[in-house]
This record gives sequence, C-alpha cells and structure tokens, in this order.
Amino acid sequence: MDKMINLKINGMDVSVPAGTTILEAAREVGIEIPTLCFMKDMNEIGACRICVVEVNEGRGFRIVAACVYPVTEGMEVKTNSKAVIESRKTTLELLLSTHDRKCLSCVRSGNCEFQKLCNDYGIADESVFDGDKPVYELDTSSPHMIRDNNKCVLCRRCVAACHAQHVGVIGANDRGIDTNVACAFEKGLGETGCVSCGQCIVACPTGALTEKDDTDKVFEALDDPNKIVIVQTAPAVRAALGEEFGYEIGTGVEGKMVAALRRLGFDKVFDTNVGADLTIMEEGNEFIERVKNGGKLPMITSCSPGWINFCEMYHPAMLENLSSCKSPQQMFGAVIKTYYAEKNGIDPKNIVSVSVMPCTAKKYEIIRNDQSAAGIPDVDITITTRELARMIKRARIEFAKLPDEKFDSPLGDSTGAAVIFGATGGVMEAALRTVVETLEGKELPSVDFTAVRGTEAIKEATLNVAGMDVNVCVVSGLDAAHKVLCAVENGEKNYHFIEIMCCPGGCVTGGGQPIQPTSVRQTVDIKALRAKALYSYDEANTLRKSHESPVVKALYSEYFEKPGSHKAHEILHTSYVDRSKKVIK
Repeated sequence: MDKMINLKINGMDVSVPAGTTILEAAREVGIEIPTLCFMKDMNEIGACRICVVEVNEGRGFRIVAACVYPVTEGMEVKTNSKAVIESRKTTLELLLSTHDRKCLSCVRSGNCEFQKLCNDYGIADESVFDGDKPVYELDTSSPHMIRDNNKCVLCRRCVAACHAQHVGVIGANDRGIDTNVACAFEKGLGETGCVSCGQCIVACPTGALTEKDDTDKVFEALDDPNKIVIVQTAPAVRAALGEEFGYEIGTGVEGKMVAALRRLGFDKVFDTNVGADLTIMEEGNEFIERVKNGGKLPMITSCSPGWINFCEMYHPAMLENLSSCKSPQQMFGAVIKTYYAEKNGIDPKNIVSVSVMPCTAKKYEIIRNDQSAAGIPDVDITITTRELARMIKRARIEFAKLPDEKFDSPLGDSTGAAVIFGATGGVMEAALRTVVETLEGKELPSVDFTAVRGTEAIKEATLNVAGMDVNVCVVSGLDAAHKVLCAVENGEKNYHFIEIMCCPGGCVTGGGQPIQPTSVRQTVDIKALRAKALYSYDEANTLRKSHESPVVKALYSEYFEKPGSHKAHEILHTSYVDRSKKVIK
C-alpha cells in the first residue's frame, strides 16, 4: 500500500499517496488549480507559472509550481492567496504583452484557455507591459493547418504533442523575447516531415494553431444551383459533435447531426460507414489473398491518412505491407463519382463531394495522387467536426431542438461493423467478423472480438481461424506505431495483420475533433467515452457484419462484381510513395 502523505490545502486536511503533486492533491478537495503549459504525462515542465501556489514546509511560505511539486508531510498550501493571485496576474500580463489580441475574429474565442484565464483574473486588454512585440508571418505551407505565432504563449504543448507522435518537427527556436515555436531552419510545416495529424492543434490552448477552415467553400457549393452537393460523415463525428453544443462527452448525436446537415442544404446526406463496410470487403479479401498466395505479411491497414503519411516518410520499407485499399472516405467519394453518378445519370463534374471528418490529415488525403477514380478528385472538400459545428452555429440551427433523422438511402445504410471504425481496434474487429466467417465457412457464435478492444496504445491477440493461428496487433498513436514497426522490421514480432491508427485512441480523438481544455483532458478518459458511444451504435444495429450489408451486396452485384475485381481495384484501391527524403535527419 502506498505511503499516505498528510497536508493542509487552504486550511483543509488532505491525505494523498506519496508522489502526488499539489495540483492532483487539490483536486481531492474540489479545487482546480489553473494551468496553461501542463499536459499530464506529456508536458509536465512547470514552465508557464500559472499553476503557482504558496507552500510552507516549515521554513515559511514560498511560491512553487503546483503541477510538478510533490506533496510532503505536514505541508501547508495556499492556492488563492494575495501573493498567488498577483503572481498569476503578472504572468498573464507578460504573456498578453506579446499576444495578438484580436479575440473577436479568433476561431478559438470562447474556447481559449488563455482568454478564460485573462477573464478570470480581470486582465485588461491593454497590458501594463506593452513594448517590443515580435511579429510573425502566418505559416500556411501545410495543406491542413495554419500556424500563427502571434497568438502563441510558448506553453510548448504543441511541441510535446508532436514529439509524443514520434514526429517532432517543431520546437523552440531563438532565445529571450525572440523565442518562438517553429520548425528547424525556419522551414514551413509543409516542407517538413509533418504528418498532418493535428494533435498539436487539439493540444494548443489558444488560436495559434488551427485547421484550414473550408466552411466558406462548402457554403459556396451549397449556394450553387448547378451543383449537387453530397455529404458523408465519418463514424467518430457522431460521437463528438454534441460536445460543441453542450452535450456530455460520449453522447452520440447521429440523428441530430443528420438533421442539421439537411437544414444546411445538402442534396444528399450519406454515411462514410458505407465506405467502411466496403473497405472491410476489399481489405478482408486482400488479407485472405495474401495469406493463401504467400503475399507480403503482415498486412497493415490503410484507413488513417496520418499513419500513411508517417509510413511513407518514416518507415518506407514497410510500404509493401500496406493494404492497397483507399480509406473509407476516399472509397465512398469514389463510389459517389462513379457508381452513384452513373446510376442517377449525373455528370460527376457536377457533383461536389463533401466529407465531415474527425481528422485534419484528410485535408491532405484528398489532394494525394491516385485518389481520383473518375478522373476528378474522389472528395472535393473535407471539413473537421469543429468546422461542421461552426457551420451549424453560423446558420443559426438550434442543434438541441432538432429531431433525430436518418441518413438517405441507400448509401446511408450501414452495419455495426462500420461504425466502430472510429475507435482503436474497430477496424480489426470489423475485419475479423468478415474474414473469420469467410475462412471458416460458418456463422460466428459471437461477433464481439473483445481481445482487440480497449484504449491501450498496443494490443496483441492470437486467434485460431480455420485451423491457423493468426497473430494480430492493434496500435494507436504514432510513437506506438514506430515501436511496433521497429519490432517487426527487426524480426522481434511476427504478426499477420496490424491495424494502425494515427491518433491515440483512434479517430475519436482525431485532430479535427472538439477541443477540450486540459482540466478535462487530464481527468476524463475522452477517448474511452467517445469509443463507448460507437460501440453502442454497433450493438443497436441489426446488421453487425459488413458482408451482410444489402448495400454492399448491391454494389458488388450491380457494379464491382466481387471484392478484389479489376474494376474494384481501379476505383477502390490506391498506391503509395517513398517520401522519406522530406524528413530532416
């Protein structure tokens, strides 16, 4: 049993395990000490000094950083003394002295941790420390985001997030007042090995990092009478969109989301889940073919564009192991521009294909080569969950009052296997439901492959399928992916099938999802709650296996012939390139 430490916080007796920080101990009595740079297990550097408190350990009170300072026996802590408040105010005023104060036009206004702290402590717009103020040009070189160092508070949370993803293309440059977060040699993000995951954006407490906003492009398309605007929504969006409208984390809002999209004016509201079902059919067939014919193993999933970018730049030797399947977004976009267009007598050039994704890397994916089945981009515009929320708010749609509506048929009818794609392990489980039944030639007694569920970064399982032991691995987060790939390359691990998702926990915590403050991120398991919503949709679906989908059956009987056919390969599959030279060694 851990040794317990007894202390007083604001005069209240507290008993916590040894090794507990003051920040954590204060929560035990309902006190949330403010932070700015702190991110649990990622950025515990005590640098910003917003979390300062007064402590007395027998030598009089002094100021310390609560996020990194461990409790000691008999310690007295004051979290809101005059000295503490004045210290925090001075720090905020210093930060504000070099900060771009255009809050009204900032996309993070109302959800900015720095703005809230300034409001809470009554900081005036005009700082008492006004003086020399560095001015930075916007970095727009990357297809997915804008970096505005004029709004940066040097908390280094983005740096920690980037390094946690084993990418590490940003860091602190220069010194003193000229210190800024940037890439090596002052290169733009688009010139580096950035994989477009967007984890730096959700880590940023201000508007210094934002996705490139494409909502105006969507509104323009909706206003064009000559265009048929079709939208698809990824599985993870329905598990997080509600947070933008006051719903609790993990609340599924699929029906209201569909209703909102209709009221925005989309001609058809379809579901990316249909693309996920199609992915399982193609990917499952590809895996079976590789196993039977001595193909390259392990086969690795290709649904996550951030992971694909990472593989191309950091592990190009593994490109042959990637499934050639397009992601569900791109597959679905290809179906819209080919099958759907032909079936309805529409010139694909008159279709504007829009996707709503939890992912910023999708903004790069839609401009990749070999993603244009009809000779034009499979998907024209992709927006994040956050951007969709902005559109709904701008259109003055009262989200909470909307009825629950269903996707348009037939390309809105999917299975439970598809919806779990948004959680780590979901692609693997969905694939196993089809692959196992196909190889064994009989119905599964249970479709729940719980061995690959959970939010752990790396999960392994061995399954006996048709008399053969199949070793599978599920990975989320690129640091974990790097470790697994190194183990495979070194011959330490022998897998047959690997699922890799770029973002920790999978798409539910993608770089385009609603941003929660660190006070929530460090106390709530966001990825688990959002994933739970997806599994609830799966359990409620009468069809839980992709190969049982009537839509999928119709797509093959009417158009693609069979999984892995020549036509399917032309439309639903893609290719990869070695981009390792882009990485600064």
